[in-house]
Amino acid sequence: MVQLLGKEVGEIGYGMMGLTWRAQPPSQEQSFEAMRKAVAKGAFAWNGGEFYGSPERNSLHLLNEYFTKYPEDAEKIVISIKGGGKPPNYYPDGSQENVRRSIDECLKVLDGKKFLDIFECARVDPKIPIEDTISYIAEYVKAGKIGGISLSEVNASSIRRAHKVHPICAVEIEFSLFSTEALENGVAQTCGELGIPIIAYSPLGRGFLTGQWKSLDDLPQDSILRHFPRFQPGVFDENLKLAKAVEKIAEQKGVTPAQIATGWVLAQSGRNGNGVIIPIPGATTAERVEENTQVVKLSDEDLAVLDEILSKFPPIGTRYPAEGMHLSDQ
Repeated sequence: MVQLLGKEVGEIGYGMMGLTWRAQPPSQEQSFEAMRKAVAKGAFAWNGGEFYGSPERNSLHLLNEYFTKYPEDAEKIVISIKGGGKPPNYYPDGSQENVRRSIDECLKVLDGKKFLDIFECARVDPKIPIEDTISYIAEYVKAGKIGGISLSEVNASSIRRAHKVHPICAVEIEFSLFSTEALENGVAQTCGELGIPIIAYSPLGRGFLTGQWKSLDDLPQDSILRHFPRFQPGVFDENLKLAKAVEKIAEQKGVTPAQIATGWVLAQSGRNGNGVIIPIPGATTAERVEENTQVVKLSDEDLAVLDEILSKFPPIGTRYPAEGMHLSDQ
């Protein structure tokens, strides 16, 4: 069984970003229905963020409310919270002052309704050695205030450096058929060597691999994805070839494109020396959680076909805009 911090969490987890980080987030009732469905489906690895929303309303507030109503679920769930950004713009700040501010704020908002199982800085601060930042978080682990330390969007060297300071319990990266960099830059293999689980966010390629978008016009005009290189005119149409190929395989197998996309991520777990991989698709409705948590096992033949598709239609464009996303692969 797949474990985080010694707890069984299921093969597929749950990404909470969409529940609070959007102009019109779902109602509390709808959010609770989705969260309850995740519990019912055995998706016990939940991922949220201090900056998924506003300081007054983010993942932590929703978690407080949920576990106030459903305290019996608290021990089942392992929550990982991304923080470490400095308000109001949440640029990476790995200083002792800001790390303490971030963790203390998370603990304050959770208010004991749920233990803060895992904390991670969302990005590496290039101005602060990662060893120092990890040592600041480790103080809270040693004090029993949090359960463990994760890393987010880091390279293989940083994983090794951080792990020497304090055991790292997970590494969160973007990973999907639409973002395969971890297989090429040593991150997946390093996690496998060190026994560190990989939390794969955006396993559905930011919705691109679900088959919901047939053209660029299908994207809402106010979607942040319109600023991303892979969703630009011309580039979008080229990348759509990959999505269409995935959709065709889904039709042949009688499943959804999302399930094929997640199945491919699951199939990379332990493959060629990779670490254990836990995809965390996001969903704002119970219906979508139901679909996303259905495990579809792909055969060697299926994987060979998908590998061939990737070789023909590799994603074009960088994952993030050159400016504005505060991404640092340190």
